[in-house]
Amino acid sequence: MSGALLVCGTHSDAGKSVVSAGLCRWLQRRGVRVAPFKAQNMSLNSVVTRGGAEIGRAQAVQAAAARVEPEAAMNPVLIKPSGERHSQVIVMGQPYADTDARSYQELKLGLRDVVGDALADLRARFDVVICEGAGSPAEINLRAGDITNMGLARTAGLPVLVVGDIDRGGVFASLLGTLALLDEPDQALVAGFVINKFRGDRSILAPGLIDLHARTGRPVLGVLPFVEDLWMDVEDSLALEAGVPEAPAVAGTLDVAVVRLRWMSNFTDLDALRAEPGVRVRFTRSAVDVERADLVVVPGTKATVADLQRLRDTGLDGALTRRAIAGGPILGICGGYQMLGERIDDEVESGAGAVDGLGLLPVRTTFAAQKLLRRRAGACDWLGGARTDSGYEIRHGRVTRGATAQPLLHGDDGEPDGCRSGWTLGTSWHGALEDDDLRRALLRSVATARGRTFVPGGEPFAELRERRLDALGDLVERHIDGDAVLRLLEAGAPADLPTLTAEVRPCCAS
Repeated sequence: MSGALLVCGTHSDAGKSVVSAGLCRWLQRRGVRVAPFKAQNMSLNSVVTRGGAEIGRAQAVQAAAARVEPEAAMNPVLIKPSGERHSQVIVMGQPYADTDARSYQELKLGLRDVVGDALADLRARFDVVICEGAGSPAEINLRAGDITNMGLARTAGLPVLVVGDIDRGGVFASLLGTLALLDEPDQALVAGFVINKFRGDRSILAPGLIDLHARTGRPVLGVLPFVEDLWMDVEDSLALEAGVPEAPAVAGTLDVAVVRLRWMSNFTDLDALRAEPGVRVRFTRSAVDVERADLVVVPGTKATVADLQRLRDTGLDGALTRRAIAGGPILGICGGYQMLGERIDDEVESGAGAVDGLGLLPVRTTFAAQKLLRRRAGACDWLGGARTDSGYEIRHGRVTRGATAQPLLHGDDGEPDGCRSGWTLGTSWHGALEDDDLRRALLRSVATARGRTFVPGGEPFAELRERRLDALGDLVERHIDGDAVLRLLEAGAPADLPTLTAEVRPCCAS
């Protein structure tokens, strides 16, 4: 088998990542060597590959679904917002430029060849490439410079599936309208639809499926049922806005409060905590939550100085200080760790120069122009030598501990990381909590400090992720027309698909 297809959505968070990962796992189980691809991703959740490249976390998980090693070619362009109007652009895994929205539209014209070469490289080495779009293919204001939706499909000759989220309502209008807004050559590549998150009796949906097919000439190739808490490693905070399911607050539950930063990055670090039975994880901006929780996590951020100022503006700086004085457990990760220190010197990210930190850890941070991207492994002596082999660093900040400060982790490479002062902890390592040994040792210590009992779950986090990826593969196998997908991969979009017209009428017609 050979071929590729593009999975688009009617909007962000419609289910493109879920369907793409499900297709990767389904094809892999059929013996197909498959790779994921997303030409341009906008996300603050990223990972570092073994080759030292930074890519979107969703593509790394899709690579896991395909059971292949993630690499830079799977996400050649990654955009990381670092303020209201500015973003860092990562190209083939390395920092490329800092830009605003307008200048990026000019910049990305020069990235077409990078994207095309990356996709061609994957197609030469894999049987199938499952491409994921970004946002909506019907963003007509951006179509001229598009490199990730229909622009990619046209250039590479990809058949396109469009996913719509019925749980949000208006799915038929969204699917029909998306198609109708495309020009004729783009429409010719849209081969079918997938409806995501359907609840209830499918027979009730049947008339709409028939009507949509009649109006568009394209079938609905699958209706995926709503499954609670199916996906992890989300791309952005839209999933948090929708409401991440929380464990019920019952007696004995460890309450973890994650400070909800404006430019929060890699909040997927908390997925492993959420997976533990008896642990309740909440994202919050409440000072009361910060003071009362069993463990408070200050996560990573792409705008450290700006988010530090927000903590001060909202009074959360005082809540964290009172908590630290009282001996309440606090864990800062990457940017969150830097905020807990004494000072931040930043002429790179914010240009703010010297800024006072919260003063809760004896460390100082200086931002360097070169971004540090590497995988890390090591142990925590304070937690009885508990290990992590899943750490990675993504940072411009270089953190220096005071002469007498205690590191939190000792890397296998001999380089220590992080800092500990009583129960205020900091580390630059993302992903460390995914290792069962370190995570459970930390939670046991937190429970002891808070007078609670923590009984770790019996399932390793890596097995839980595998089980969820298998569940995505099962969804595709059971609810998407696999034969139709295979035909699209082999032959592309049918040649006789009709063209719809988006009819424009006067708004005040009499």
